[in-house]
Amino acid sequence: MTMEMKDSGSVVLTAYHPHSPARIPGMEQSFVQDIPPSHSPTSRKSVSRCRRINRMLSNESVPPAFSRSNSQASVDSTSMEDFWCEVESIKESREDGSEEAMLLEFKPADEGELEAEWLQDVGLSTLISGAEEEDGQALLSTLTRTQTAAVQKRYNTYTQTLRKKNKHTVRDVRDIFGTSDSSPTFETVPVSPVSSNGIQLPGQKPVWKSVGSKSCLDCGTDKGSPSITEELSYDVSFSESITVFLKTQEWAKNQRFKKEDSALPKFIVRKSRFGLTEVGDLSPEDMKKIRYLSLIELTAFYDALGVELKRNRLERVRGRENGLFGVPLTILLENDQKKVPGTKVPLIFQKLLLKLEETGLETEGILRVPGSASRVKNLRQELEAKFYEDTFDWDQVRNNDAAGLLKMFIRELPSPLFTVEYLPAFITLVEKISKIKLQLQALHLLIMLMPEANRDTAKAFLQFLKKVVANEGKNKMNLWNVSMIVAPNLFIYKGKRANQQEMQAAATTAHIVRLLIRYQDILWTVPSFLISQVRKMNEAAMNNSKRQLMFDKGVRKLLRRKTMERERPERPEGAVTFPPYLQSDIPEGVIRVYAPLHSKVSMAIQLNSQTKAKDILARFHCENSRGSSQNVRGQIQSLHEIGGNIGQHCLDPDAFMLDVYRANPQAEWVIKPKAS
Repeated sequence: MTMEMKDSGSVVLTAYHPHSPARIPGMEQSFVQDIPPSHSPTSRKSVSRCRRINRMLSNESVPPAFSRSNSQASVDSTSMEDFWCEVESIKESREDGSEEAMLLEFKPADEGELEAEWLQDVGLSTLISGAEEEDGQALLSTLTRTQTAAVQKRYNTYTQTLRKKNKHTVRDVRDIFGTSDSSPTFETVPVSPVSSNGIQLPGQKPVWKSVGSKSCLDCGTDKGSPSITEELSYDVSFSESITVFLKTQEWAKNQRFKKEDSALPKFIVRKSRFGLTEVGDLSPEDMKKIRYLSLIELTAFYDALGVELKRNRLERVRGRENGLFGVPLTILLENDQKKVPGTKVPLIFQKLLLKLEETGLETEGILRVPGSASRVKNLRQELEAKFYEDTFDWDQVRNNDAAGLLKMFIRELPSPLFTVEYLPAFITLVEKISKIKLQLQALHLLIMLMPEANRDTAKAFLQFLKKVVANEGKNKMNLWNVSMIVAPNLFIYKGKRANQQEMQAAATTAHIVRLLIRYQDILWTVPSFLISQVRKMNEAAMNNSKRQLMFDKGVRKLLRRKTMERERPERPEGAVTFPPYLQSDIPEGVIRVYAPLHSKVSMAIQLNSQTKAKDILARFHCENSRGSSQNVRGQIQSLHEIGGNIGQHCLDPDAFMLDVYRANPQAEWVIKPKAS
């Protein structure tokens, strides 16, 4: 292992030794001879490599601190062979020079710095600066009881630290939250049930649909899964729902995973009358607010569970500024969007996935059996030179080599695909808490925190892995096999703690990948209680803007001249401008839907309790079946809610429109293609 010590106390790792006995927990028993032939590497080199790992794991010099009995989470050592063989394969790939060493640097935080960074990350930097900004006030006004307590706790720690350092006068927490003392309290903001995707309606119970073919998200139905299902609710914040649960639950000190697919429960998220919302269905501005709220909710969730929310502080990332491998996702996408506008996943990554989906899904041992190291190295160099010129010959690429290139691309990202900031926190949670539902809720919030480029790329990758598992009968790769192979490539990053936390958490990281693959349809759905809070944030911001405008004399004169005109919300980006005769007032319960790409661009529709978004789409399709262009008829159209208390929201076809209308009566309704 190569280390460089700096005066700042940070450590830079340029390589790691995953086979070091002192860094592999709980794996001291021999396992190679117990693996079925179908799960053994096919090449003699791979078998020899795994035998070396076996001898290494049996080494008696393993320190007691990393012994099996002290491992927080584990499975039988025989079930982890693929993981350690993959780790050894990664090491050999780096040693022969086919991969470049990337540097991740972590620095310890000074007292109070983590709290200050947290307040900035959740959009509450105004609490640090002391400025009275509307966005911060709007955010604070939407918080639930547990979320408010989480903010109070971090702000208290921050202010106490500043007072100790005698830096400057800080705002007292009582001035912000109106509490009688500065200690955190869970009684500040009452919580009431939240209607899906709507506003808070005190005392209202969520309306569930009966289970039908498309009325719910159904995850966990693969072969061997249990028939008993468990429902997930998005109507109340996760942290609020566990406060009572904690009083009767004690967490196990040691977590032991079962590798069988049947060990994972089957979850159902039923569609409420507002339908379900995916991350791509909301505007970037609203998704930014979702990230703020998700971090606050994640913090409150951990506080309620009594688990410390640990965070890595990534100080510096070094990466290439051009090329394909080792380039930050944001730079790759900037370059790709010049070639293909609107690209959300790097083109090279898309092409590797497409190659494997077309020819490799049925290949036995795909992902597990390594390709030729020399061929992969040469293919990488050729791709760097020819990919953007469209002269690379993909027919020459063997499936196992394509899988090797795919994993190499993920490993060489300067910043890991699943960002490292809160990975230690999730590993700790999974090791301490055995309830899959709670693990899934924490993972769900972590997905909401991911940068857009990482989230879109991760989604494409997980969809591919799901297809690999679906072909288990031919490729011999079940969910646990795939999870073990993928985990080292995703989570053993080249940072200060790579040889300690991540290597000790081998079984835990494999379990995390298993959750990501199995429950991905759930994880990319935005919880409705967060959407409700975004609506309230937008309403509070609009009300603050209106109050501020009323103090402007010139604006008051303008408003007097406009008293007979209908007050319209500020038109957000993406809204459509229509002639005045289409903008007249309409009765209660009637919406005017615009379809600018159709021959009939506008239609007034009377809503009733059973009108769905797909009914409106069908009506427009019928009216415009002859007049619209061929391109419009070939596109998948969706109904969008624009303006009012939301930026832009692509509606679920099963959403009941009267409920959505009542939640946002000032919105405009536009039919257009859904963003890809």
